[in-house]
Amino acid sequence: MEREVIDLYTLQQDMKGALGDLFPDRIWVRAEIAQMNVRSTGHCYLDLVQSEKGRVIAKVRGIIWGGYYSLLDAKFKGSTGKGISAGTEVLLRAAVNFHEVYGLSLVIDDIDATYTVGAQQLKRQQTIEKLTKEGLMDRQKGLRLNELPYYLAIISAEGAAGLQDFRRHLLGNAWGFAYRLDFFPALMQGEAAPESICDAMAAIAACGIRYDAVLLLRGGGSDMDLVCFDDYALAAAIARFPVPVITAIGHDKDFHVADMVACDHVKTPTALADMFLELTAAADGRITAYETRLALAFRSRMAALESRLAFAEKGIRSGVRGMVAAAEARVAMLEQKIAATDPRNVLKRGFSLALDAKGVKLAGASGVKPGDVISVMFADGRIQAGVEKVDVAK
Repeated sequence: MEREVIDLYTLQQDMKGALGDLFPDRIWVRAEIAQMNVRSTGHCYLDLVQSEKGRVIAKVRGIIWGGYYSLLDAKFKGSTGKGISAGTEVLLRAAVNFHEVYGLSLVIDDIDATYTVGAQQLKRQQTIEKLTKEGLMDRQKGLRLNELPYYLAIISAEGAAGLQDFRRHLLGNAWGFAYRLDFFPALMQGEAAPESICDAMAAIAACGIRYDAVLLLRGGGSDMDLVCFDDYALAAAIARFPVPVITAIGHDKDFHVADMVACDHVKTPTALADMFLELTAAADGRITAYETRLALAFRSRMAALESRLAFAEKGIRSGVRGMVAAAEARVAMLEQKIAATDPRNVLKRGFSLALDAKGVKLAGASGVKPGDVISVMFADGRIQAGVEKVDVAK
């Protein structure tokens, strides 16, 4: 059998002619910009896609020549507030072009800016409006982050570079601050990501540990990669979570609904590590200040007590000296009284003292009878005598 053979160039030429017959005029095409690259020549090259359930079902190359790109970008930005960018769904006018070497492409000469915020941007706005109506946009803002955070739950993808950057920066800090980091893996892009992240949050809530914060980490990516963070179910779960949720899911140009509803957000995982180091450093500074104030207060109190003790000691010494002086005065007075009543001193004044035979003082003459022997004491001596007669006064 003879086979009909055609060379590749002829095939491409036939295809080019067929496409030219099929699309003789420019057409309006709805697609999403997956990637874009503006060359130094001013030409803009696009990857245009159509997705269904998170899967790309169609893809074609787009070109905006330099003479059109700057004008279309300015027009687009004037209507939408931002320039032409990846992740945006657009309605564009293009000529269908087929090249024998480069294949099929769309040569774009106009973009309908009134159509484009894109399906995702429209959905995002609807999500924000719904969360606002339900009172969820600022719910997390009412939670207070612990001044000295320690228990941190991390939601991120297995082996993510952003996660490694965060751990290295936080745990390798120069001050030796310590943290407990518990990892809960989840998908961080694609259609299944919101449900996966919500499952990780449910696991955190059920584990029984009262975490100081839940950290949602991702190191950035294309707009299409990060569109999952505009999902309503995920944003609502973050807003309702009882523990502060802090996000670090993109670079400077990214800001998602998940960032809006979270307790706080930063741009990168490294910036998030810095945030916690600053919190801990501030708390450490306050603790050091309290320690210094306590030491000063203790020293001041001790000085006051020592002063009071010295004053009391001085008072005690003064009181003791007074008591001693008073006692000495009383002793001297007693000595004077004793000296004044000493029988020897009485005898010196010319008195005498009569004693019976046993040496007991005689109180009077009635206790003596004739024949008794008595003694009579004088200042200069004693005499002993016998009683011949007793005269008792009547």
